[in-house]
Amino acid sequence: MMLSRRAAFGGLLAAPAILRAGRARAAAKTLKISHQFPGGTADEGDFRDRLVRRFAAEVEKKTGGELAFEIYPGSSLMKTVAQFSALRRGALDLSLYPLAYAGGEVQEVNIGLMPCLVSTYEQGMAWKNNEIGRELISVLDKRGVKIVTWIWQAGGCASRAGAVISPDDTKGMKVRGGSREMDLMLKAAGGIISSVPSNEIYAAMQTGTLDAAVTSSTSLISFRLQEIAKNVTGGRHGSFWFMLEPLLMSKSIHDGLTPDQQKAISEVGTGLEDFALQAARADDDALAEIYGKAGVKVSDFDAAALGKWKAIAEATAWKDFAARNAACASLLKLAEAVA
Repeated sequence: MMLSRRAAFGGLLAAPAILRAGRARAAAKTLKISHQFPGGTADEGDFRDRLVRRFAAEVEKKTGGELAFEIYPGSSLMKTVAQFSALRRGALDLSLYPLAYAGGEVQEVNIGLMPCLVSTYEQGMAWKNNEIGRELISVLDKRGVKIVTWIWQAGGCASRAGAVISPDDTKGMKVRGGSREMDLMLKAAGGIISSVPSNEIYAAMQTGTLDAAVTSSTSLISFRLQEIAKNVTGGRHGSFWFMLEPLLMSKSIHDGLTPDQQKAISEVGTGLEDFALQAARADDDALAEIYGKAGVKVSDFDAAALGKWKAIAEATAWKDFAARNAACASLLKLAEAVA
């Protein structure tokens, strides 16, 4: 059922959804929300799209129609990676964005996809109320971006060849990791690195540019990689891949709102974090069912394999990140302190 529902909304990729209250005020301020994922509705489809639609509807209701929203799924408003820069300039209002995609502009944010650093959802969500969260918020605030909703996702690996479980499995494979640090670990394990956004993985695997791709369970489902994969390794029992993929807002746009409007955005954004957590976990479980029904062999990471991955990650990705500057070194140390 989940697969057919997701597929049914694939045609909505190109069209923005305009959400307005029936009696919205004439002077309503319209904010644009962009993301790279397939479009749907507030109740059906990729949960990240559902989250922004729920966010838009609830904020509009809470502000009595003072704020209205246009939602652009599938990178239909602007290219995926460019959305962070647009947020910083105030050229885009909000984006649900894989934070590590912004590492080319702000290298500190690559902490949001550091291999083997976060191993559970509880550990990731604990960042928000620990020093690592406060420091990351400060880093983004100085660059003109605010976190509205904290979202973590576990990931797995879809492969056109053999299953990727242990480091040796990647040798000679053209593989996508999702961040500089993930790629460093995969390269050290013997992989040949190819960097593409998650919404371009299908085409890359279809043409042979990629043999395997590591991404979130939700993206493995929504981008229908089961149609071309022969193996998938899921993250339901642990993974080396946990990504911070928050709903972000331009600070200049946020600061231009009234205090009541800012409060509505903060309250609604925080209130959706539990929805995101439960939806991400549900997709970790759904992945095995969907891929299994498609005839793809389903595997899981085990503790022994994850231990091997962590040893490589610490010697490559962690070391490289900490050596970039004092801020990166501090962030890594603060993240390691969160059990």
